[in-house]
Amino acid sequence: MPQTIALVDDDRNILTSVSMALEAEGFDVQTYTGGVEALDALGRQPVDLAILDIKMPRMDGMELLEKLRQKSNMPVIFLTSKDDEIDELLGLRVGADDYIKKPFSQRLLIERIRAVLRRRDLATAAVNGEDTLQRGELVLDPVRHLCTWHGREVNLTVTEFLLVQALARRPGHVKSRDQLIDAAYGEHIYVDDRTIDSHVKRLRRKFKKVDPDFANIETLYGVGYRYRDD
Repeated sequence: MPQTIALVDDDRNILTSVSMALEAEGFDVQTYTGGVEALDALGRQPVDLAILDIKMPRMDGMELLEKLRQKSNMPVIFLTSKDDEIDELLGLRVGADDYIKKPFSQRLLIERIRAVLRRRDLATAAVNGEDTLQRGELVLDPVRHLCTWHGREVNLTVTEFLLVQALARRPGHVKSRDQLIDAAYGEHIYVDDRTIDSHVKRLRRKFKKVDPDFANIETLYGVGYRYRDD
């Protein structure tokens, strides 16, 4: 079955041109001109991936994603203004899986969409031929996209799940930011180091909501990150 993409932008020209390009690539596309409309529709009918413009009237992309994340871990790509680093970092902290700057080429957007969907598929693949990966109190079930800590669920995005998975596979071993970028984004997608740092900060906040004493993802300044298995 074709994968379904939701495209949310108040610019009708973007909705028309991008939806035509995506449909030509075999995707089904649902378009929405505002966050309120999209929130209602996506709550009733989830999609495989959502593309959200950040700057929209009434409900912007940030608020829409925050509300979506209360019920869904669907992959999300943000459309952000050119050279607006604040938007990028805030978007990642809210829980976006990727972002792309306007103006953008449709080919680049399609490549990013396929990369995020591949990461979602990787996150649902079995680890080392097993259904689950357990490291102390951490349990990762890729098939169900389920992460638990001390038996309590930690809701992770696709990217966050892949980062935890990459770190937990080899406890005590340091992963550089470049290695984590490859694990979460693939070798052919460029993102800078701050993107990984933003994801890790958000990961820690999520685990600390479940366990305030969580400290198993360690930073080695100038080197990278490692998972400590107590």
